[in-house]
Amino acid sequence: MFAPQGPTLRELAVQALSSVERGYDLLAPKFDRTPFRTPDAVLTPVSRALHELGPFDSGLDLCCGTGAGMGVLRQVCRERVTGVDISAGMLAAGRAREGEPAAAPRVEWVRADARALPFGPVFDLAVSFGAFGHFLPRERPELFAQVHSVLRPGGRFVFPIAAPARPGSWGYWTLLAFDAAMRVRNALWHPSFVMYYRTFRLADVRAELTRAGFDVELHALPELGRRPDGSPRCRVVVATRAR
Repeated sequence: MFAPQGPTLRELAVQALSSVERGYDLLAPKFDRTPFRTPDAVLTPVSRALHELGPFDSGLDLCCGTGAGMGVLRQVCRERVTGVDISAGMLAAGRAREGEPAAAPRVEWVRADARALPFGPVFDLAVSFGAFGHFLPRERPELFAQVHSVLRPGGRFVFPIAAPARPGSWGYWTLLAFDAAMRVRNALWHPSFVMYYRTFRLADVRAELTRAGFDVELHALPELGRRPDGSPRCRVVVATRAR
């Protein structure tokens, strides 16, 4: 799962016993050599979907980490690309990996909490990859309201969402065990480290986006295959600011 240059078991343990912000600060130098970085196998089909929706002038990568999604935004945004993350370490790693910035679009890296975004309605597109497990279900309405507030009317909030693992499958038991371990860890150790990926359910998320003022559509990502029942293994959620 980890490249030889990735974090050691001890480093992962120290990260897991830290807060979310401090943990990612520690992991940042080696983050791109872990399976936690969103793989190109997901980024590429989402990029294809965005090309069909765009182009866009300005884009926001919510919880951008070291910038895997920033590369997607650079392909579809003409003027401005902004990455927001709470971890200064992840932002520093993203800036260092970027190297010499291109003339266009303009690239910005901003340290901020996604639940209190420091922008007005200046973006045409917002994306996020693999970050929603760091927000408790009760926090999502405010998170979605924040995204709504920084999009221009008609702006899009786009993110991939995988189909839930089939009950009884290896993936199902793996996620169940991981979530259980995180709950035990947070009951016994402070500060908490929020990472609960089984709580991000499509039906709930769709209803919450609608209440936040979005019109919601779902598009299959055929590159990622289908389940035995024929349904997509992964969809992209396209939430359009309706008001």
